[in-house]
Amino acid sequence: MSDLTLKTTPLTEAHRALGARMTEFGGYDMPVQYADGVLKEHLWAREHAGLFDVSHMGPAFLRLKSLSGDGQADHEAVCALIEPLICGDMKGLKRGQVRYTLLLNAHGGILDDLMITRPPADADQGVLQIIVNAGTKDGDFARIAAAAGDRADLVRADDRGLIAVQGPEAEAVLAAIIPEVADLSFMTVIRAPFDGGEVIVSRSGYTGEDGYEILVEAASARRLWDRLLEDPRARPIGLGARDSLRLEAGLPLYGHDLDETVSPIEGDLGFAVSKRRRLAEDFPGAARARAELAGRLERRRVGLRVLEGAPAREGAEIVGPDGAVVGRVTSGGFSPSLGAPIAMGYVPPALAQPGAMLGVIVRGKRQAVEVVAMPFVPHRYRRKA
Repeated sequence: MSDLTLKTTPLTEAHRALGARMTEFGGYDMPVQYADGVLKEHLWAREHAGLFDVSHMGPAFLRLKSLSGDGQADHEAVCALIEPLICGDMKGLKRGQVRYTLLLNAHGGILDDLMITRPPADADQGVLQIIVNAGTKDGDFARIAAAAGDRADLVRADDRGLIAVQGPEAEAVLAAIIPEVADLSFMTVIRAPFDGGEVIVSRSGYTGEDGYEILVEAASARRLWDRLLEDPRARPIGLGARDSLRLEAGLPLYGHDLDETVSPIEGDLGFAVSKRRRLAEDFPGAARARAELAGRLERRRVGLRVLEGAPAREGAEIVGPDGAVVGRVTSGGFSPSLGAPIAMGYVPPALAQPGAMLGVIVRGKRQAVEVVAMPFVPHRYRRKA
C-alpha cells in the first residue's frame, strides 16, 4: 500500500513533527518509533507515562432507535441485538462499566476481540460504545449493523482521536488536565469536559499498566496530545513498544495470536465467556466451548520463555521433547523488562502446563524454551478496593 492510499489519524502530523518513523498498520500511516527507539520507549511506559495514538482502532456507538424511557429496559434491548454475536454478558453491565469480549463466527472461532461499554448517564441508556480492531473494523461494523437491523443505528466514530496514556504516572499526567479521571477504577468510563466539548475516558489499555484511553473529537485531538506532552513525565510511544508491552502483559493480538480458527478456550480467554452465557449456551460455538471445557481441547495458547539463543518470532515451530513439531509461535520478541526473549504460541494441552520443557526452531536450530504462566510481567491495573 502506497503512502497515497494510507489512512491518517488526527495526530499523523504530530507524529511527523516529532520525527517518528512511520509504517503501515491496519491500513493507516502510524508511528512505529520515535527518536528514543523501541527499548527506551518501552521502559519509559513501564516507569512513567507513555502516550499512544490508537486512533486507527474502530470506535462506534450502537444506538437503539426506539426508547421506552426505562433505562434498564433500553439497555437490555440494545444488548439483545449484539449478544447473539459475542460471548460476553452485556446485559449485566453496570452503568459506566467496560467489558472485554469476543466476536465469534458460527463455529465459535474468533472474528475479533473488542471492548463494549455501557455509558453512565441516564440520557445514554439504550446506547453501547464499541471499540474493535483496526484491521477488522469494516467487517465487524457490517456484522453488527446487520444484526441491529432497523432496531438500532451503528454510528461510527473512527474519525475521532483515540489516545492511550499508560504507565504508573498516567493518572497524575491525565488528572492534571482532566481531574475527574482520578476517581475511575479499571474498566470504568466517564464523560468529562475538555476544550469546550466532551471526551470519553475509560481506565483501560493494552499494556498491562494502569492507564486510560480517551476518545476525543478530531478538532481537539492535537490540543490534548500536545498538552499531555507538556508534562515531562509523558513521552510518545510507537507501535514497536506497544507490541512488546502487550506481549509482556500476555495479551493476544488479533490476526497473530487469535483468528477465526481459534476458540476462546483455545486462546486462553475463557474468562471472556461470561457465566450467564456459558450456562445458557446461547452464544456462537457454545457446543464447541462446552466440549473443550470438558477436555476435548486440541491446543492452548501458552507463554514461552526462551532459555537460550535468539528470540523466537511468529511462525517459528515449537517442538516437543522428542523433536516432533507440536505447535507454532504466534508472537515473540525480546522483553526489555525481563532482559530475555519471550513468546506466545499454541501447543497441545498435555504440554501446556508451566514448567514443561520444549524447544523452538530458530534459523534451523533447536533452542530450549520453558512454558511459563502469563502475564510475563505482572499487570498493574487500578482496581476498586
